[in-house]
Amino acid sequence: MTVSRADPYATMIFRDNNRVIVQGPVTIGNVVRLMQEGIALFDDQPLTIDLEKVSEVDSTIVSMLLEWLRATRKNTHTLQFINVPENLTSLIQLYGVAELIPIPPPPATAQSTS
Repeated sequence: MTVSRADPYATMIFRDNNRVIVQGPVTIGNVVRLMQEGIALFDDQPLTIDLEKVSEVDSTIVSMLLEWLRATRKNTHTLQFINVPENLTSLIQLYGVAELIPIPPPPATAQSTS
């Protein structure tokens, strides 16, 4: 059976060179699958995880990111997270794991000179 239109609630994870891209919601309903699919994409190279297209999160994503970090440290390489949604940044801070999950600061907003 072929579906002619994309499911807006579908979550995808794929690798583009040394970048892993996560798209769609990451919630309790799919986090185990995404965690396993992500680990399957890891190798011995440093990777960047791009979360820009993550549309919805709940607290389970924090566990997924921690598990990904744990999996990559076993192979002595690093993960870098970019384009972290604001709601995920808030969860990471709320749970007190900001030191464990390295996220870049949000981009500086342009300040008005007037």
